Parts: sequence; structure tokens; C-alpha cells
Amino acid sequence: MQVGSESRVELPMDQQRIRVKLSHPEGSYIPFPKESLETCISERFEHIVRVVPERLALKTRSHAYTYDQLNRTANRVAHALLELEPHGKAQGVVALLFENGAPFVVASLGALKAGKIQAPLESTFPRVRLSSMLEQSQATILVTDGSNLRLAGEIWSGSLIDLDSMADRLSVENPGLPLTSDACVAVEYTSGSTGQPKGIVRNHRGALHNVMQHNKVIQVSIKDRLFAPRVSLRAHLFALLSGAACYPVNMGEEESSALAEWLISEGVTVYRSAVSAFRSFASGLGGSEKFPDLRLVSLFGEPVYHTDVELYRRHFADRCVLVTSLGCNEFGDYAYFFVDHETPPSNSLLPGGYPIEGVEILLLDDDGQPLASDRIGEIAVRSRYGAAGYWRKPDLTQASFLACPGSRDELIYRTGDLGRRGTDGCLFHKGRKDFQVKILGYRVEVAEVETALLALESIKEAVVVARQDSVGNNRLVAYCVPSGQTPPTVSQLRRFLADKLPHYMTPSLFVMLDTLPLTATGKVDRRSLPPPAGIRPAIETPYIAPRTPLEEKLARIWEEVLVLDRVGVHDNFLELGGDSLLATMLVSRVLAQFQVRLPLQAMLRAPTVEKMSLAIVENQARNAFQKEEVDQMLLELEGLSEGDARSLLDKEIF
Repeated sequence: MQVGSESRVELPMDQQRIRVKLSHPEGSYIPFPKESLETCISERFEHIVRVVPERLALKTRSHAYTYDQLNRTANRVAHALLELEPHGKAQGVVALLFENGAPFVVASLGALKAGKIQAPLESTFPRVRLSSMLEQSQATILVTDGSNLRLAGEIWSGSLIDLDSMADRLSVENPGLPLTSDACVAVEYTSGSTGQPKGIVRNHRGALHNVMQHNKVIQVSIKDRLFAPRVSLRAHLFALLSGAACYPVNMGEEESSALAEWLISEGVTVYRSAVSAFRSFASGLGGSEKFPDLRLVSLFGEPVYHTDVELYRRHFADRCVLVTSLGCNEFGDYAYFFVDHETPPSNSLLPGGYPIEGVEILLLDDDGQPLASDRIGEIAVRSRYGAAGYWRKPDLTQASFLACPGSRDELIYRTGDLGRRGTDGCLFHKGRKDFQVKILGYRVEVAEVETALLALESIKEAVVVARQDSVGNNRLVAYCVPSGQTPPTVSQLRRFLADKLPHYMTPSLFVMLDTLPLTATGKVDRRSLPPPAGIRPAIETPYIAPRTPLEEKLARIWEEVLVLDRVGVHDNFLELGGDSLLATMLVSRVLAQFQVRLPLQAMLRAPTVEKMSLAIVENQARNAFQKEEVDQMLLELEGLSEGDARSLLDKEIF
């Protein structure tokens, strides 16, 4: 099989799955019959509880629940919700304000059992964005915990449940509400084409189908322990609707070495994350780690390059399989592609994969008419298991979810992704039709970023595009035309956007232009936007040249990593356009140059050349890392190609 070749993919998904031997001991699967799709999520979960009550269901560094314990705790949340708002004909919306962890999973299950529509809100998002989501969702109750109680008080004035202070008298018995598969289960927000977040409405049938097909493809059993890196309804249901254990983690707070140790000690068997998060994690591994229990690495959200496959092969055992998926927020994963250690190498992207059961994949032209398989067209998903539409946005729903001729319950969702189909049915992703891009695994619609920039009086025009850096990761670049003679500084722009947008939607680079290039029809010509010039950006910090030999060496490393003409000793790494992926390259080059490896917290405390030089001196004085360990890490850098070396140097540290 030729990975990435459109003419030589030979194995449909079933044969791929057989080939890579995703097997478990007989009797370890809990049947997930198709009839279950016509029930509800809480009914399926409670069935699992009855089958494996004492098996581990959920574990973090600070919490651990068996299935019975998790069910009883979630029931208390459900009864607390029903006391505030009894179950009726109209489903109420419950906002869930948490970071990724056990409390979110408990609250999510409680909302499901109470028959509510849940709206998950990541507490790390800016307050303005959270307030907008709360307003749009029309939530009537907010559920949170003690660590987010203060934030909740700042953005919410209605009925509130604090998980840490729920009454002991609340029942731990199943509410047993009569819920149907058509009932709404969640409103999950993503950025919208109008510059505002849009809520994707899911029902029980669609969510159950997504979990059933995903777990069928990768064969999840009660023996599995699944890694879940984001606040997501589906992420924990993949484990909890199959009797497996769920391990929620905040990846942004974990160094690769610490995360690897935890995955190993806990016997995690399935790692699933966005491609860029995996790239950061795997690139930060030293090479001595062993993952004896990890059987599968599952990647989604972004293109998978051959360098990512090499990272997988370098750090994970022969029995571990790599599976990538093609999907969209409005449906979930609809195609998968498998790779193992015997798959021949390739210098191109991996294919999108083979479609799952229960969906029909169409390729449409600009008029919405089907195209032949060998033509590039917009990928559309025909199914009865996708999202029901967008919350309180009927016009947008009608434009994106098309009625299916001859069917009463199927819809056709136009994904906006371009693709073509191989002769064996394999899909090949060909980019986005519009200007949506993937940043760190999140889908970003640049209109929202542009809208935020245009809210500034000092900005007359703004266009945001994604450009790949030297290691193949997407970075947002904002092109701005100032409204006055004195343009805003990058520092001012970053401060303003930090209060409006999540971190992954803040551009890495800002380019000031006198005018934006236009096409012959008067539209902005995005293809003619100039690449960033590599000039030190206009930040508020005055330029101070290096003053010592150590600062001079560090400044040169910073200039090479950031591709800038000069770096001052007081310049902040983020303000210069740095991000978590480039920071890893920086830390790794410091390792090679100075025989020290700065841990996460040291790097966070040293975002300037001056502070980093002091940290290096202190680190060397303490001899924090043994010479043998440093030598082992340096050996991995020898003999690599430039692309492979850069991939190896990536590591998530912010």
C-alpha cells in the first residue's frame, strides 16, 4: 500500500482493520446493536453500568470513579437540575462551565440524565466569548465547580449549581426519564461565518451513531483506557458507552515527559488528539519512553504529514497502530485511514480515508450537483445521523443542511471541504472550499478573527489567512490597514484580542499594509498577500541589543527560530510571533547549544532572552539534568533530515 498515493490505495477500511490486527481478548466487547440508536445516551450508559459496575470508568490525577460511582454521582446532578427545572415538554438548556476533567464529565452525564440540552463552555475562553455563548444558548441553568465559581459569578446571574456544594440529600437513583432518540442532547459552539460563534445541535441518535461507528472502527472494549484531551461530549462518550475507562487531560498544562509517564503508569491503550497536539507531544519525547499498553494512536482535525507518521514509528511500539480520520464538527468522523509499522513510507499527505457505515459521501460542484469520483468537489455527507442544524439560526441551517430527495429523515450536509475519491472509494482531502482553517486541532473561521480586529478604531481593514511555518503547522497571519498614520503596536493588538478570542484564534503574526491587494472584480486577493518579511514586529518593548556572549548566542537562536532579523533581550517570545510549537524548537536548540533542557515552568518564567540566560546559568549551576540524559537526547538529533529534525523539536509547552 502506498500511503498518500491516489492511484495505489488497495485496502478498504475493513481489510485495513484486519491487516493491522486491532484485536482484544474474546468476550471483552459489550454489544452495541443498531437498535440502540433509537434509544437515548443515558439508557445506553446505564446499561453499561449494569454490565460492569465495578470497572474503572473515569480517572484524572485527582479523581477516580467506577461505573457505579460515576452513575450515582451523575444522578445527584440530574436530580439537582430537575429540582430547579422539572422535566417538561420544552427542553431547557444547561450551560456547563469547566476545564477538561472529571467534574465536566459528571456534569455532562447529569445533564443527559435530566433530559436537558447541554452547552459545554471551556472556562479558559475569554469572558466576552463565554458571555456571548451564554446569551445565544438561552441557558436557564449553569453548572460549574468550586474552581470556576468566581468566573461563573462574573458572567452569570441566573440559577447555578456548584458541584462541590450539592446537597447530600439528593437522590443517587436513575431519574428514568422517557427520552427519545430525536431529543436534542447538546449545543456545541464553534466559530461562525458571520464572525459570531454558532451552536451545532445534536440529538441522541446522531451522538450514539458517532460513538458506535467510531468504536466499531477502532474496536473499543472494556479492556481499553482512552485518553481524552478536550472538553467534548463525544470525547468521553467514546469510552463510557463501551465500558472502557476515560482519562481526561489538559494537554496545555502537561510537559511531554510528564504526560508520557502518566500514560505509561495508567496503562492507557488509546491516544486520541488533534494532529498538532500529537506532533507536539511526540516531538517532545526523549526516545527512551516505552508505551507497553498503547495499542492505537488516533489523530483528527488536520492533515497528517509523513513526518507525523515518522514520529509515530519512532516513539511507539510495533503493535501500536496509527489511525487518522476525516470529519467535521457537524457530523463527526466519517472516514478513517490506518497505518502500521509495515506500511511503506511516503513523502505526501495521508489520504482522508474510507467512509464509515450509515453515511453516503457525495462530491458536489458549485451548484450542488454530484460529480464523478475522479473529480475534485465539495465533500457532502448524506445521513440521518448528523447534526440537526444550528441553534437559533434557521437561515444558516437551511443553507448548510439540505433536504434529501426521497427521504424524510436524511439530510445532506455540505462540509466546505474539497476532496476526490479513489477507484476503491478512498477519500483524498484537498483543502477547504472557504477560508476555514485548522489551528491546533480547532476549526477557525477567519471571519471571526477579522471581525474582532475591525472592532478596533485603529484598524481600517483586516484580512486573516493561514500560512504554514517551516515544520508544516498552520499559523494565523493578520494583514491590517491602519485607519490613521500611527498603526497600533503588536502588543496592543494582542492585548485587545486576548479579551475577545481563545488563544488559538489570536494571530501569530501581524503585517501592516498601506492597502490590501484586490482582484479584478474588487475582492481582496488573498493569494497576493505578501509573506511576512521577517522583520522584528512593532512591539511596545524598546529594542535592547544583547550585552553578554550568552545573550548574543540566545538572540541568534531566537532569530533563527522566529525567522526575524533581530531580537532584543527584553522582547517577549509571544509578542514576536512565537507559539507553543516554536517554543519547543527553541528549548530543543537550547539543549543542543548549552547542554541544558529547560522544564516547562522555567520556560514560562523566562519568555525573554535576558530571563532565559539567567535560567540557563541557574540550571547549569544545579546540574539539573545528568550528562547521560542530555547525550541521549542529542543523539536523536544527529543524522536527521531538516524536516525530521524540526518535527522532533516540536513540543507543546504553553
